Amino acid sequence: MRILAVLAMLLVASATPMASAQQPDIVQEHWYHTYTTLTIDVNSWADDYPEIVDLTVAGQTELGKNLWVVRISDWSQETKPDGTNKDIVYIDGGHHGNEHLGTELAFLTAEFYIEGWAAGDQEVIDVLTTTELHILVMLNADGNDLDTRWNINQVDLNRNYDHHWNEQDETQPGSGPFSEAETLANSIYMNTVVPDADLYITMHTGVWIMLHPWGYIPDQPIDWELFHGIRDDIHENISDIPIRNANQGLYPNSGTSRDYGYGIMGYPTFTFETDDEQWLPGTGEALSSRLGEELNVMRYLITNIWYWRARLSVTSMIYDGSGLDVDVENLGRATSQNVTVRYVDNDEVLWTSELFSVNATNRTQAHLDASNLSMTSSGHFELYYQKRVIDSSMWVNESISGEIIQILDDGDGGWLPFASPMWAIFAIGMAGLRKNVRFQPNS
Repeated sequence: MRILAVLAMLLVASATPMASAQQPDIVQEHWYHTYTTLTIDVNSWADDYPEIVDLTVAGQTELGKNLWVVRISDWSQETKPDGTNKDIVYIDGGHHGNEHLGTELAFLTAEFYIEGWAAGDQEVIDVLTTTELHILVMLNADGNDLDTRWNINQVDLNRNYDHHWNEQDETQPGSGPFSEAETLANSIYMNTVVPDADLYITMHTGVWIMLHPWGYIPDQPIDWELFHGIRDDIHENISDIPIRNANQGLYPNSGTSRDYGYGIMGYPTFTFETDDEQWLPGTGEALSSRLGEELNVMRYLITNIWYWRARLSVTSMIYDGSGLDVDVENLGRATSQNVTVRYVDNDEVLWTSELFSVNATNRTQAHLDASNLSMTSSGHFELYYQKRVIDSSMWVNESISGEIIQILDDGDGGWLPFASPMWAIFAIGMAGLRKNVRFQPNS
């Protein structure tokens, strides 16, 4: 039956105009992808929508099948409209070849943004203007076509990552970390193409749950505020899907891509487990309907990606000759513990303050010893901090506008003329406006 269905899909797809950019709905919505049909679909997308679809290959499976990565963004713009770098989402599906709904959710996520762009959907246009989506739809293409959990070497790819590999006496984790072509290629793509991703989702099938780190230990992640805040938002506004750390929410596991993505790469990561008990290939229920709630959760995570890190904004800074009084607001949803103010001239750091922290969605007023600070005519202040608490998280340095810096003149007790309290008021107002841009799942 499965062979006949695949042949039918290929026949219908070959007779369909390429402008459809996906399999016909009657097939697409009721059958799982094979490697062949996925190859047809992603290449059709690339042909029909070159302005937003950049199709690339992360590597090959052990049997030489391409690991297709569908990269989706408004490629006419290299950056966001304000000139800053676009946010990056990385998604992979199909670690386990017989967990087909996970693969289909990755595919449907790509399809939603491609078809939404073609239809002029404003939510999609806004996302693709500011965000890059990198979606590796089917990692274990060999196992997918054999309908087996393992790859062709009988290795569980989601136990083969170089993060506490085989510490839980895992079944079939491979001969060593990244011993398999599929996981090695995935790790190389993470480290070379999306090393600074702001969200990583890996899609599986089993029970209906979303899992965040850790899997190898029962502890909550050090960025628990971020993960718990996302959980609370989803439960309040979108779905009652359980959201827990993997070790307690499912079972202890090590060497997973989720823990590797968080612990080694510093991404905020989730494993999305879809429940396949209510859907069978060839039944009357459409895939997009079956996975509609999960897709709404994905839309929330992607639309709000700007928040999944610390976003520090200095609203005022006063220098009195011996100390700095700094007021910092966190517009993001993650804490940063290693924050410093630095004085830089010609890319050389001339002075660094002591460390302070800014909690998630909070504000901090810090008094910093600046008795050894010497300013130059061409130098400037910057904020240097990590996006999240996890040690592997990316460091960022952001210039502090001279418009908000007030320098006390001890000679007459006044302020130097470039101080601008109004700029601070304006910045706080703009921050409030930015906070109000939220995903509405029913829109």
